Amino acid sequence: MADAPGPESPDLSGVFVTLLHDYERHLSAERDLSAHSVRAYLGDIADLFEHLTRLGHNDLTSLDLRSLRSWLAKQQSLGKARSTIARRATAARVFTAWAQRTGRMPADPGALLASPRPHRTLPGVLGTSDTKALLEVSAIAADDGSPVGLRDLAIIELLYATGIRVGELCGLDVDDVDTGRRVVRVFGKGRKERSVPYGVPAGKALESWQNHGRAMLAKDGSGPALFLGARGGRIDQRTVRRLVHERVAAIEGAPELSPHGLRHTAATHLLEGGADLRSVQEMLGHASLATTQIYTHVSGDRLRSAYNQAHPRA
Repeated sequence: MADAPGPESPDLSGVFVTLLHDYERHLSAERDLSAHSVRAYLGDIADLFEHLTRLGHNDLTSLDLRSLRSWLAKQQSLGKARSTIARRATAARVFTAWAQRTGRMPADPGALLASPRPHRTLPGVLGTSDTKALLEVSAIAADDGSPVGLRDLAIIELLYATGIRVGELCGLDVDDVDTGRRVVRVFGKGRKERSVPYGVPAGKALESWQNHGRAMLAKDGSGPALFLGARGGRIDQRTVRRLVHERVAAIEGAPELSPHGLRHTAATHLLEGGADLRSVQEMLGHASLATTQIYTHVSGDRLRSAYNQAHPRA
């Protein structure tokens, strides 16, 4: 998304500018959202305020269900995607709930606001043979014992073993890894903490990186970061994305994949291996089970097989 309009937008009244400043503090300080999420929420609400301004309104007294619907209708007339409209409807509901809760509005009009269901597209997923090839390619690249090779293998193994987000992986510190229990502590969206298990191969790759590779890249300013970049600082998401893309591209016939695709692959393989949906939900850090149901899918053959085995009238 492009950079969102800031609170100093000249098109907005002083009341709206103050509201945006207050809301920004709430999102960043109280809800501890990422800078990207804060920009997204502020951009959507600034757009709503600009819509109200064009209608001749300069405060929240005019913000009702009708004005919210007219704002979303305007998005549709501008050709915005269904996913964008759905996201903005969600942003409006979050804002009006906050405004009502903090006494800035007497009621919450957003509670009655419906939004179109966005079209969900599943990322690519690796089959078990392609996943095995990916891990083998990564292991071969680490055979030279170079710190980058050891790091990259540990990253690929951990992404597949845990299904954590790329931002969560980049945010890991050394102390977040419990090697004895083979559990990694992850801080997800909204800084919600969860513990995610990993297997023996990922444990061996992490041990090699921590015991032999990390010290070779670490500098005075490296701090506690688990994974380091070539210059010794905390690794960034672009480096991890490029790594996954290059490793998967080396596998003939494999779909183009990002770290998010490895997350989806891990969840899919867990489900196909017999894990229940609630366990996968907790592992991925989803607040809603519905999100997990979108991330994971079961092949028709497996579903038919389960039905034939379990249903008394199959």
